[in-house]
Amino acid sequence: MTERLVVIGGDAGGMTAASQARRRRSQDDLSITVFEKSGWISYSACGEPYFISGEVPELTSLLARSPEKFAQSGIDVHIHHEVVAIDTEGHTVTVKRPDGSRLEEPWDQLVYATGASPIRPPIEGLDSPGVHVLRTLDDAAAISQRAGNSSSALVIGAGYIGVEVAEALAMRGLAVTVVDIFDSVLVRTMDPELGSLAQAELEANGVEVAVGTTIEKILTKDGRAVGARAGDQVFDADFIVMGGGASPNVDLAADAGIPLGPTGAIAVDERMRTGVPGVWAAGDAAESIHRLTGRPVNFQLGTVANKHGRVAGTNIGGGDATFPGVLGTAITRVFDKEVARTGLIRTEAEEAGIEVFQGTVDSSTTAGYMPGKQSMTVTVTVSADGTLLGGQIVGGRGAGKRIDTLATAIWAGMNGHDFAMADLSYAPPFSGTWDPVAIAARRAADTAAKA
Repeated sequence: MTERLVVIGGDAGGMTAASQARRRRSQDDLSITVFEKSGWISYSACGEPYFISGEVPELTSLLARSPEKFAQSGIDVHIHHEVVAIDTEGHTVTVKRPDGSRLEEPWDQLVYATGASPIRPPIEGLDSPGVHVLRTLDDAAAISQRAGNSSSALVIGAGYIGVEVAEALAMRGLAVTVVDIFDSVLVRTMDPELGSLAQAELEANGVEVAVGTTIEKILTKDGRAVGARAGDQVFDADFIVMGGGASPNVDLAADAGIPLGPTGAIAVDERMRTGVPGVWAAGDAAESIHRLTGRPVNFQLGTVANKHGRVAGTNIGGGDATFPGVLGTAITRVFDKEVARTGLIRTEAEEAGIEVFQGTVDSSTTAGYMPGKQSMTVTVTVSADGTLLGGQIVGGRGAGKRIDTLATAIWAGMNGHDFAMADLSYAPPFSGTWDPVAIAARRAADTAAKA
């Protein structure tokens, strides 16, 4: 008898799980049906700001595979089909079709990959027309269209999305203001000292930044948003984009009795199994375990979602795969600066009760005498015994991807002194004789040894 796999959600986690399961099992052995609420599947949400900026000219360039392509491999994809209920005892899902009618779809295995939705803080008037979020390709198209008919924009929230959207809109020639409740940009991912460098780059490119500012009300005219108020301060704008992060879409799971973890995302084991037999979870809606703290985390990154999906799909397909955890490695661009981090920043370590020591280096992306050199700041975090725990980099072209060297060393459990002596490459167009990441690691380990 053919086993039935139903996947809820058609982006990175869900489609990777479906594809991996299909590679291992034939259509006669496993039928695969995917239900996607939106009109898009298998797309690069990370590329959306670069469509808004105009660097990616066609929205369809962000699509990896179409429903028709998946159908050729025996994966039945239904877009504009929203799963509205899960019956874990009867092994069915209730699906709302585009015409509003409903169907009951049976399953033997279920992958929950519903992603996340932009956080909506308690701001009066937040539902007003002219207030945008950025999650789907439709959102990106709407913001891009609005940018083409506007001269100013307000971005509320200075997380990754907020910073990237601010850059994109400024590149389109708009006057952009970014407002955040915290005292620095990227506060959840960078120490304030590094976040201030990203903020300085925004301001150097004409973006107004107001940190430590709480938006209380969206201001409207003729029913449309025309700005926002924070206390006595008013920010005028032709439209608004919410850029303060996202929360996992778990209401459907919670209603079905699928256990959630302490982060609010779905609790899973290392094989991506939930607490309900036959139900798996992957992507932004699922938790991971942090390799350094051992604690559950919810990192909403495309890299994590794809790995989640691969592990779940491999196991559904009869293989044996486990997810080894995460470090939170991430990178973005802020105009001419590359911003990257991995492992634990200082505040995260403190929250986990870990004593840490840091080394910081202000250097350049090339040898100091090379033309075209650009500034770079590297901070490396180590434990009391000198073990690498984290790294942050802000610098010009060529700086950011150095974070991968640190991430690999942290993954391997290296000591800061050992890492500083690692056989890294050198040539004047790429670095000094001692790479700044190695110097920062050595300084951090030296500080820990002297403590």
